Amino acid sequence: MSILSYCLANIPKSYDTTYPISTLTNGERGTIRVRICQKKTRVNTIYIDSFSADLGSIIRIIIFNAKAYHSQIFSIGKEMYVLGTLEFQCDRLTNQQIPTLINPRVVTEINAITMQFKTRSIKPHELREKITLQSLLESGIPDVYATHMHTIFNPSKHFFDEYYANNGFPPVYKKTLKFVEIFNYIKRLRNKKINFRAKFSCNGSIDDFLHNLPFRLTNAQMQTIGKIQQDLSGKEACRRIVMGDVGCGKTMVILASAMIAYPQKSILMAPTTILAKQLYEEAKKYLPSYINIKCVISTSKKESKNPLDGDFIIGTQAILYRDGDFSDFALVMTDEQHRFGTSVRAKLEQMMEKKIDNEKTKPHNIQFSATPIPRTMAMLKNNVISFSFIKELPFKKDIDTNIISKKDFSHLIEHIRSEIARGNQIAIIYPKIESNDEYVQHTESNDIKKRNQIPYMSLKDAQDYWVKNFTNVFSTHGKDKEKEEILEQFANTGSSILLATTMIEVGISLPKLSIIVVVGAERLGLASLHQLRGRVSRNGLKGYCYLYTHNTSNERLNRFAKTLSGFDIAEIDLEYRNSGDLLDGVLQSGEHFCYFNFLDDGDLLQEVNDILNTSKIS
Repeated sequence: MSILSYCLANIPKSYDTTYPISTLTNGERGTIRVRICQKKTRVNTIYIDSFSADLGSIIRIIIFNAKAYHSQIFSIGKEMYVLGTLEFQCDRLTNQQIPTLINPRVVTEINAITMQFKTRSIKPHELREKITLQSLLESGIPDVYATHMHTIFNPSKHFFDEYYANNGFPPVYKKTLKFVEIFNYIKRLRNKKINFRAKFSCNGSIDDFLHNLPFRLTNAQMQTIGKIQQDLSGKEACRRIVMGDVGCGKTMVILASAMIAYPQKSILMAPTTILAKQLYEEAKKYLPSYINIKCVISTSKKESKNPLDGDFIIGTQAILYRDGDFSDFALVMTDEQHRFGTSVRAKLEQMMEKKIDNEKTKPHNIQFSATPIPRTMAMLKNNVISFSFIKELPFKKDIDTNIISKKDFSHLIEHIRSEIARGNQIAIIYPKIESNDEYVQHTESNDIKKRNQIPYMSLKDAQDYWVKNFTNVFSTHGKDKEKEEILEQFANTGSSILLATTMIEVGISLPKLSIIVVVGAERLGLASLHQLRGRVSRNGLKGYCYLYTHNTSNERLNRFAKTLSGFDIAEIDLEYRNSGDLLDGVLQSGEHFCYFNFLDDGDLLQEVNDILNTSKIS
């Protein structure tokens, strides 16, 4: 374990002082030399009057929940040092303010600052022997941070006074802990092997693909494709995230990437069957006929005799459970990256690994998302992964986002009727299928306790209202075996309403959809909300997103409503969910740092990167 890791693993949880109190000040903490004068006991409380010659004052000591041994410790005439915090209490008889110590400790050592730890196994003298100023300077951190870190483990009276006044580490020491934590983290991250030899260098031509397109790609799409061409032609396996809002044309970049990889094989994993099929149809429509495309959406081996014999494989997670030889795949892609866990994406990449000359080689890896997960955002900030941002949209997004509650329902219905009159479509997303859908919690005693019952109407309960008051109402959900047929019928019907769960988040193109209503919006993640909102205004149509909630003051929803940028939303998501674990990949979100925060401490991250970029620290 490095010296910085050792420090961070043993930060004291608090400090105490045995320096003598020099003045009778309320709130002052330290030791006082006293002589016990008299005492009396009431129930289980001992009231002791003592005298401090150093302070020239009576010091009252109160022991609550007293035990038999307390009477022996505080015997009359005995002189001792007691440690506590002074407070002044009014004496009922004299009406005077008496300096008082509540439940003080008897100490034998004075003039010291002591450290308290979460576990008793930590020995302060061992820490001081190992954490020297010299060892901290040799770690590569600047002198000022080394000095402050050394003080944390060798606290002075001045440090303690500041610590006590701030009820915790003073600002300069908080900054030191943040710096040391992110410095140690980035240093370890840079030493971790993240660059691997590529299985193949790919230089396929995209000319046939571009020539066959009935439209021109945007400049942003072409720039991203150019970056991917550079990546795939290199000897190192690329790791790139392609970000772009819903409707920016990421599908065309995916198809171009498959062309660049050809004649080597490429594979694309999508989160849903509907999206996989849609991408498969797009690939067949726009890729040259000589590209052999296969679709894998079932774990059944009866689906295809040779599911991996194509040039371009498109599928769901079913790909992970199919047998076959993946050694000749040069490129692995993941669409809607935020819908997959870290372990799932890692497993797909590992299936493609191959040893060449006893060296592990990896496929090129490209991930696509409108709202990358917090862990990916943190990787971008740390230069662990390359990224392209498709900001240019074929059609301008014109979406109004409104947070509404029950009192706004009549206005919502009026707006829905007006949009239907214009020939547009409406989607209403419910948080549950049936009214009895709820989360349950299993306790250690195996009793089942209901928790967090969803306080919103279910899809099936709401269905009667919509069918009664509107025509052309379609209803489906993720468990519905006929969902694909229903979605297709809805897409091909003029003015109509779709009642569904979040299963329409990805993989469905509805160019006539102008309104989407998300019921219980505060229950969904920001990425899901952004994807759902992206279902409207796909082709430049004026769009409206209504976030229906019982809590219209929800800060997260209000911040979401103010931006249409998937990148900005991912930044907000990083703030709320934190970055997870970049070193080991165990967590893709959640608290990983004790002190450092990616969103608030960007200046420290920049300082760390500057130091590591200009030094020879290893």
